[in-house]
Amino acid sequence: MLFGQGDKIVLIGDSITDCDRGRPIGEAGNGGAGHGYVELVDAFLQSAYPERKLRVVNVGTSGHTVRDLKARWQTDVIDQKPDWLTIMIGTNDVWRQFDRPMLPELQVPIDEYERTLEELVVQTQPLVKGIVLMTPFFVEPCREDRMRMQMDRYGAVVRAVAERNGTLFVDTQAAFDRVLEHIYSAQLTWDRVHPNKAGHLILARTLLDAVGFDYAK
Repeated sequence: MLFGQGDKIVLIGDSITDCDRGRPIGEAGNGGAGHGYVELVDAFLQSAYPERKLRVVNVGTSGHTVRDLKARWQTDVIDQKPDWLTIMIGTNDVWRQFDRPMLPELQVPIDEYERTLEELVVQTQPLVKGIVLMTPFFVEPCREDRMRMQMDRYGAVVRAVAERNGTLFVDTQAAFDRVLEHIYSAQLTWDRVHPNKAGHLILARTLLDAVGFDYAK
């Protein structure tokens, strides 16, 4: 398992990461990690690897895009001095193109998304042991759905940035797609974006798989 003794793991993103985390910084414990996949990741880590004394910190913020992440990067990432950083962003960058089509200032075009995400990765990589890039997702099995198609394009950008910079890569969309072969999307999320507990467990397990979590412990 890649997370080592005393490592501090910071997870940043939007509402899917936020999930009512503690403020100003969501230290895990007593509900500080929120009620989503970050809380589940912490629970898995503390139960299986208590001797490593891992510290999990949630700095997700609802409604945020990659543009917003850049604006708070110093305080919410650099100043936290993480050993490991996970980034899952892009849902609102895409969603605003569909639910706020008349407000282009709220939308983040794909070229800006890619440029900004890579800038943040390059800036932070020398300061940490590792970065995990997680794709945005849309819990919709029809790949011809317009928002699903756009989310897949942004997910492909995440893969490309990960490959160019040698970070770990988590394909959350592929993880949901495997489950959607067997159940209806409403069993995982009411709006195809914000997961219920089962959906958050999919995210947590997919992230833990990427860092070599040993489920036999």
